[in-house]
Amino acid sequence: MLINCVAYQDGKKLSDIPVVDISEFIILPNAFVWVALKNAEPAELAEMQHEFGLHELAVEDARSGHQRPKIEEYGESLFVVVHSVELTGGELRIGEVDIFVGDTYVLSNRNNYDQGFADVRARCERETKHLELGPAFVLYALMDAIVDRYFPVVDALEAELWTIEEKIFSSPAHRSTLEQLYQLKRKVVLFKNAVAPLMETVGKLDGGRVPRVVANTTEYFRDVHDHLHRINTAIDSIRDTISTAIQVNLSMISLEDNNINKRLAAWAAIFAVATGLVGVWGMNFEHMPELKWKYGYLVAVSVVVTTCGYLYYRFRKSGWL
Repeated sequence: MLINCVAYQDGKKLSDIPVVDISEFIILPNAFVWVALKNAEPAELAEMQHEFGLHELAVEDARSGHQRPKIEEYGESLFVVVHSVELTGGELRIGEVDIFVGDTYVLSNRNNYDQGFADVRARCERETKHLELGPAFVLYALMDAIVDRYFPVVDALEAELWTIEEKIFSSPAHRSTLEQLYQLKRKVVLFKNAVAPLMETVGKLDGGRVPRVVANTTEYFRDVHDHLHRINTAIDSIRDTISTAIQVNLSMISLEDNNINKRLAAWAAIFAVATGLVGVWGMNFEHMPELKWKYGYLVAVSVVVTTCGYLYYRFRKSGWL
C-alpha cells in the first residue's frame, strides 16, 4: 500500500507526486524522491523496481520478508533491513522495515509494523540543511527513529523484570514465577536478535570502506551505532539478571520444599513416638505390671503428652516447625 510519494530538491519539498511521474523528478539536479510503502504487494515492488532500477535480489528479499537485519550494497545503491520491535499486550512483536537507498531515491516498506514515519518525514522537512545531504540523511533519520523506539521496550522489559524480582522475595516461591522468567527471557532473546546484527552492520557505515551513497553522513550513523551499543548492553544486563533470578527462584523453591519435608519429618517423629508408646501399653498381656494399676491410664497419657510436647519444643526451637 502506498503511503507517500514526495519529491525533494535542494533540501526542500517540491510536491507529492504520482508514482508514474517519478522518472521526471529523479533527473532534476539535486533532487530525489522519497516513497513510503506499507505491506507492499509484489506488483507494487515490481513497479518501484522499474521506476528506480532496483536490484532484483534486493527486491526478492523485500518480497519474501523475514530477513535478518543487514545492509547490502548493490552497485551504487544500498538495501537495508531493520527490525522494528513493539510491546503489544505484553507480547513482543517483531516487524521489518526494508529500505532501498540510491543517489536519487529512498524507498521504505514496512511489514508487520503499524507505527508509521510521519514524524520522521516532518523532521526531515524541517531540517532543510540536513535534507540537502540527500537520501543518505533520510536513511539515517529512518534508522534513528526505529532505534530510538527500542528504548521504551528496554524500559518495559526492565520494569517487568523488577516486578518479577519483587515477587520472588516478597512471597513464597512459585513455579509460575519461573514460567514468567522464562517468558521474559524469550522476549529478551528476540530483542537481542533484532539489535545485535543491526549494530554490527551499522558499524560498517561509520568506519572502514563506507558505501559512496552514505559517505557524507558517516557521523550520523556513528550516533545510531552508539545508541545500538547502549541498547545491546542493556539487553545483556537484563539477560544476565534473568539467569540469576531463575537460579535464585529455583533455589528458593528447593529451600521451600526442604522446609516442608522437615516439617513433615518432625510431625512424623512426634506421632511415631506416640504410636510406639501407645502400642507397648496396648498389647494387653495378662501379666503386664501396669495392666491392673489404678493410675496406669493417666500415667500413660501423661508420658505420651509430655514426650510429644518435648519433641515439639525441640523441633520448634531448631526451626523444623
